[in-house]
Amino acid sequence: MSRLLAPRLAYFAGVARTEHVTRAAQEMHVPQSTLSRAMVRLEQDLGIDLFARRGRTVSLTPAGRTFLASVERALAEIERAADEVRADADPATGKVAFGFLHTLGSETVPGLIRAFRADHPRVRFSLVQNYGEAMIERLRSGELDLCLTSPVPDAPDLVARRLDEQKLRLVVPADHRLAGRRRIRLAEAADETFVTLEPGYGLRRITDDLCGRAGFRPRVAFEGEEAETLRGLVAAGLGVALLPPPAVARPGVVELTVTAPRAAREIGVAWLDGHPDTPPVAAFKRFLLSKRGTLLPN
Repeated sequence: MSRLLAPRLAYFAGVARTEHVTRAAQEMHVPQSTLSRAMVRLEQDLGIDLFARRGRTVSLTPAGRTFLASVERALAEIERAADEVRADADPATGKVAFGFLHTLGSETVPGLIRAFRADHPRVRFSLVQNYGEAMIERLRSGELDLCLTSPVPDAPDLVARRLDEQKLRLVVPADHRLAGRRRIRLAEAADETFVTLEPGYGLRRITDDLCGRAGFRPRVAFEGEEAETLRGLVAAGLGVALLPPPAVARPGVVELTVTAPRAAREIGVAWLDGHPDTPPVAAFKRFLLSKRGTLLPN
């Protein structure tokens, strides 16, 4: 029924507003015969008279008035939705739905947005901070235009570009037996208890992979959702952790360079393959790609 009625609703509202078929046809720039036939078909589809006719002048029946109230609300909602999507696509004031990792939220992403808005001051951002797999699902559902994630995804329905690399450090308590070191081979931590992110997080997969390459499986005392929480638990003596550098140095921990295996994670931007970009999304994508190799501080 909705497919039958929808094309004729605006015609109906125009005739109801003017109470005259000829004037309505002139205002909507359609032939009068087309408008008249559309109103007859609308009444036939509904099985009820919407107009009382006196020549080319018409007036709404009680059923027509009831129907008009709902039609006007529906048309207003369609107009609102059209205005919203046009506004989101506006090159100067449109919106970018952008996802990023928690560990990039304190400095990296604010710095990127600040730099981008120097040339695009009125572009709006809808920001989502989450772990990698959750953001990929939001890309696929259309909730996000772009996401900054790690590891760089490899999937047939996605396009991903490596932007930079971030070294990982072994974080130990300040009073730990290894705290006096500056560098360490990860195998030397084989007997330690680890605090890690939960399974499904990219950094957890990298941690498990690095430990495996060092010849051991980490003993996990705690699984969390946020890297700085883990750093705090390390300071409290609950274990050690492989983490990216903090935005601000945290007391109570020492961060050691891992010499073997090479401990780093790639940071990349991903988007849905074949998904058309609005002008603001295209501009921000170009901006991110221009940051290759300079996304993160050295």
